[in-house]
Amino acid sequence: MLTNLPVLVLNQSYEPLHVCRVRRAIVLMYENKAEMLENGSGHLHTANLDIPVPSVIRLAIMVRRPHRKDRKMTRFEIFKRDRYKCQYCGKESKQLTLDHVMPRFRGGEHTWENVVSACVHCNRIKAGRTPHEARMKLLSQPGPPKHNGLFYIPAYQQVRTEWQKYLLQ
Repeated sequence: MLTNLPVLVLNQSYEPLHVCRVRRAIVLMYENKAEMLENGSGHLHTANLDIPVPSVIRLAIMVRRPHRKDRKMTRFEIFKRDRYKCQYCGKESKQLTLDHVMPRFRGGEHTWENVVSACVHCNRIKAGRTPHEARMKLLSQPGPPKHNGLFYIPAYQQVRTEWQKYLLQ
């Protein structure tokens, strides 16, 4: 359904803010709170209107948001930091688990530097061991995220090529 497609929302300064659905984007445009920058999905037809379906909108007013240096550590933030990839085998998946590099029962802490995304298979193989003991190598050293906190799922970027010029990597 067209009304459920993702739409990239930009601040007045063209800074990416978040992703909403077409339905919300059309309401914002109708209320003159946003303008459409990209039409990547066709048109919605009503009884007397032909509405272009936006892919990227820009807000009419500047939304101030704090740029926090210390991000709250949640499952979602860990998966986002690791780009939804298992940090042992590199498999991209939506069904990931959290793995403590140094198991908690052996003194490992629940910190950015000790928690990674892992697929269920790799997490079972590693079990309560360190990566060295399980003969598994981490793809990257875990740490605090470097991203700006933009709320989007990486899979959208592949589907929405028109977003590329608005997203900073």
